[in-house]
Formats: sequence, C-alpha cells, structure tokens
Amino acid sequence: MIKGKVENIKDKIDGNELDLSLSNLTEVPVKELAAFPKATVLDLSCNNLTTLTPEFFSLTHLIKIDLSKNQLVCLPEEIGQLGNLQHLDLYNNKLKMLPIGFSQLKSLKWLDLKDNPLEPTLAKAAGDCLDEKQCKQCASRVLQHMKVLQEEAEKEQERRLLKERELEKKKEAKQREKEAREREVQKKKKAEEKERKRKEYQAQMAALAAQEQQKKKKEEKKKRAAQNQGKKKASESVPKAKRSICSLFFSLLLKLLLLLIVGVASVIAVCQLTELRKEAFCVPLNTHFEETVRWAQGLEVVQQVLQKMSDLRT
Repeated sequence: MIKGKVENIKDKIDGNELDLSLSNLTEVPVKELAAFPKATVLDLSCNNLTTLTPEFFSLTHLIKIDLSKNQLVCLPEEIGQLGNLQHLDLYNNKLKMLPIGFSQLKSLKWLDLKDNPLEPTLAKAAGDCLDEKQCKQCASRVLQHMKVLQEEAEKEQERRLLKERELEKKKEAKQREKEAREREVQKKKKAEEKERKRKEYQAQMAALAAQEQQKKKKEEKKKRAAQNQGKKKASESVPKAKRSICSLFFSLLLKLLLLLIVGVASVIAVCQLTELRKEAFCVPLNTHFEETVRWAQGLEVVQQVLQKMSDLRT
C-alpha cells in the first residue's frame, strides 16, 4: 500500500511541483513526501485537512505550500522549522490565530489569509491579499506582527519565569526560615534536655552526698556512743574498784577493831574477874576502866539508857 501510494504520489510530480489537490486527504502522507526532496512546491488545496502533524514540518525542502480551501483550525508551533518556505496559501480555512513559531519563517515573501475567522488584531495586520503586492505586504506585516507577539510572549515568559524565580526564592526563604525555626526548636529542646539531665545529675549527686553525710553522721554518732559507753564503763569500773577496795579496807579495819575490842574486853575481864587484878599490869587498867565507867555513868545519855534497861527489868 505504501509502495502504491509512493507510485501514486510519483505520478503527481511535475518537475519540482507535487499536486495533491482534490485528493480528499484528511492527513498529509509525510513519509511518502519525504521520499521526494526535489519536489519543493506542494499543492494540498481543496482537501479535508483539519490539522497538520508536527512531522509535516520536517519537510524543510518545501518552498511553496498551498493549503487553501481546507478545514484547518490551527497550526503547530513547529511551523517555524520551514526555514526555506517563501510562499504560503492559507485561503479559506478556519484559522483564528497563528502560532508564535510563525515568526521564524524568515524566508516568507507571500501569504494569503483571506476568508479565515482571524482575531481582529491579526486580521488588521494581514489586510487584503487581492494581488501579488498585497499578498507580499500581508506576509511582511504578519511576520512583523508575529515577531511583536513573540517578543511580548518572551517578555511575558521572562516575567513569568522571574515571578516563578521570585516565588521560588520566597519559597526557599520560607523553607530556610522554617528549617531555621526547626533547628532553633531542636536546639532549644536539646538545651532543655541537657539542662534537665544536668539537674537530675546534680540532684543525684546531692542525694548521694546527703546519704554519705547521713552515713558519716550515723558513724560518728555510733563512734561517740561507743566512746561514751567505754567512758561510762571505765568510769563505772573505777568507782566499783574504789568501792571494793574501800569495802575491803573497812572490813579489815572493822575486823581489827572488833578484835581489838574483844582483846581489850578480854583483858579487862581478866583483870576484873580473876586473881590477876592485883597484878601490876592490871592495876592501871582497872583504874582506867573504873574511871571510864564513872564518866560514862555521869553522861545523861548513859543514864537514860540505864533507866530504860531498869524499866524493862521491872
């Protein structure tokens, strides 16, 4: 089929002209046309074309294109790739606007845009195309108009890019501020955590120190208690020792005194009651005994005692 199309297209070539008008085409056979780069004039008029694919504009060898009396509603931006195009007929289509890329057709010398529902500014720039001169003026004015639109579009794009960059900068600045705030929050949290740990550590050290101090106090208290207990025992042992010594001394003294009294009484009894009272060693003893008795009887206390004893006998 492709070969048949190629053969069919080849049959429509006359020199450098390729006539595909009145072929009831709904799309352009781009691949088949690319096989004939010497055909620089292409007639596609009176077909049913509604659009042109971007691949169509790869046919950069074309110098003249007739697309009149089709149903084209728009042209792709890629039209600017046809750098060798000099003659373009778009008469009686449904075009309202031209793409900005149209301004790249630097070789364009002839243009017909009659009977298209063009927007007012473009229609005013295009004017009429009733003769060769007007069609050439149309090409020049439309290219100038499209260049102005391109510049405006570029400025608008630049403004949009500038605005986008400003928005991006603001966004980045906000992001940096947000990150800075987050870093500050994290820093504050770390500082608070560090301070909390420091306080906990100090509290633990203080508790340990208090426990150690309490332990030392208890040990010192126990030590003082032990010392006091030792002193008390020592102080108690000294009086006991003294008391035991004193008791022993008084006991011995009492025994000696008793022995002395018994001895003296025995000697007095012997000197008073036996025949020895007339002996020389008993005479002074008896004398002293009698004087002592008389002295004792003269004492009021002794008299009272003797009286009580007499009373008891009666």
